[in-house]
Amino acid sequence: MEREKYMEAALKLARRAQNEGEVPVGCVVVCAGEIVGRGWNRREQKQNALEHAEMMALDEACRTLGRWRLADCRLFVTLEPCPMCAGAILNARVGEVCYGASDPDYGACGGVINLFEEAFRHKPRLYGGILAQQCADLLTDFFRQLREKESAADKPL
Repeated sequence: MEREKYMEAALKLARRAQNEGEVPVGCVVVCAGEIVGRGWNRREQKQNALEHAEMMALDEACRTLGRWRLADCRLFVTLEPCPMCAGAILNARVGEVCYGASDPDYGACGGVINLFEEAFRHKPRLYGGILAQQCADLLTDFFRQLREKESAADKPL
C-alpha cells in the first residue's frame, strides 16, 4: 500500500511530463517517509539526453538532503530505469528502487539487463510492477496519440 502511494506521486509527475509534450515518466525519491526529490522527463524541452525523470529526482534529493549518499532513500519511477539512470542510482547508493512498467527496449533492471545483479559493491532492493498497468497505459496512450498526430500530419490536404 505504501509503495502504491509513492508510485501515485510519480504518476502525477509523469502526467506533467505528458502535458509538456514529453514521454510520460515520473519519479520521486523518498527519505524517512517524505518526498525529497521529484522529477519528470524533460529531454525534448531541454534538448538534453540527461534530462530523465530519475536524474532530476536524484539531483533534487541530493540538494534537499545536502549529501550524495542516498542509502536510506527509496526511488519510485513509473518506467524501469535505463542504464544511465541505473548507474546514477548505483552511484548514489539508493537503498530501494521501485518501478512501474517494464522496459524491454532499454530497461536496466531486468528488461534488457539487470545492472543491480552485476558485481557492483552496492545492490539496491528492487521491486518491479508497482501500479504497472497504470504506468504502462500512460505510456501506451502517449505513443498511440503521437503516432496518430504523425499520421495525420503525413496525409495530403
